Amino acid sequence: MRPEDLRPTPGSAHRRKRVGRGHGSGHGGHESGRGTKGQNSRTGGGVRPGYEGGQTPVWQRFPKRGFHNFTRVEYVCVNVDTLETRFSRADEVTLERLRELDVIKGRIPHLKILGRGELTKPLTVRAQHFTREAKRKIEEAGGRAEVV
Repeated sequence: MRPEDLRPTPGSAHRRKRVGRGHGSGHGGHESGRGTKGQNSRTGGGVRPGYEGGQTPVWQRFPKRGFHNFTRVEYVCVNVDTLETRFSRADEVTLERLRELDVIKGRIPHLKILGRGELTKPLTVRAQHFTREAKRKIEEAGGRAEVV
């Protein structure tokens, strides 16, 4: 079989309707398949998507709920046990360093350290926020928790 031997399955291919080309075309010498008169029979006619003939649209009938706090500060959270596994003694932990090590992804600009797990190495951790437990564990291990 060669490419030139390929044919569509019989009955699957349809001819294009050539509307508005006279009575002999079979597709409207007069109305061209659009029916008689009215908004949709005219050139450029029709209604915009979602228009319901003047009735209140469905998107307006549904109740609105929720609240978006535009002053909310988003933090990317990292636990103390992650710092234990990813950093060695006396390392400096920053948001940029965590991104380099692929611990965190995305563009959230604030870092919060949480207190899950144990820490045995002294680390200098610079973040925007610490939980009490995380700060305690970092300082007990001989490190420093600096709020940036």
